[in-house]
Amino acid sequence: MNASTLAAKIAVMLAMQDEMNARVDRDWIERGRAWYRAVWIECAELMDHYGGWKWWKKTSGDREQAVLEIVDIWHFGLSMRIDAVRDFEAAAARIAGEWLAPMPSRGFLADVEALAVAALERRFLVGAIPTLLAALDRGFEDLYRAYVGKNVLNVFRQDYGYKDGTYVKTWAGREDNEHLVEILAALDSEAPGYRERVYAALAQRYQQITQQTQQ
Repeated sequence: MNASTLAAKIAVMLAMQDEMNARVDRDWIERGRAWYRAVWIECAELMDHYGGWKWWKKTSGDREQAVLEIVDIWHFGLSMRIDAVRDFEAAAARIAGEWLAPMPSRGFLADVEALAVAALERRFLVGAIPTLLAALDRGFEDLYRAYVGKNVLNVFRQDYGYKDGTYVKTWAGREDNEHLVEILAALDSEAPGYRERVYAALAQRYQQITQQTQQ
């Protein structure tokens, strides 16, 4: 993928992120939320899903959930790069340049730690993301498809009461992220109305499951 195509898709994601953040806080940029803190906390969750670091017990990784943790980190990282000017094209060009110069890998867990260290310094280390995805046999298109899906889930959560505490995150014994993975696998991300189809599928599954549990 060339730099201009990459930047164009990143600009779309930046606009989607701005829209999502504004659903939670209309004046989200002025509030100065601690996005960097969310990144390093998500890094710990990424390590857990990747597995293999707890030498005192047997663990097994979940690759799809590890990818979604990277997507969550990407959400927060993009938020760190949006300012009041909202020049998404310029920001996307800078991010694309960093993406195309990925960080050399020192091993998956060490790479996650580098991302966390940068977050603690209130920086978003874009070059760590393609490196981490490559270790999971994924690339930018996988990130883009999963980002759009997770962004829709985040909007869905807000619409169904995530902020006021009425949203039920666990559906039939599994977190909504797991249901999202199944839904995305069944949909064509290049088809028209992809975002709307993801939202409709989430709503249908959520309503069916919650109705069944109430009976």
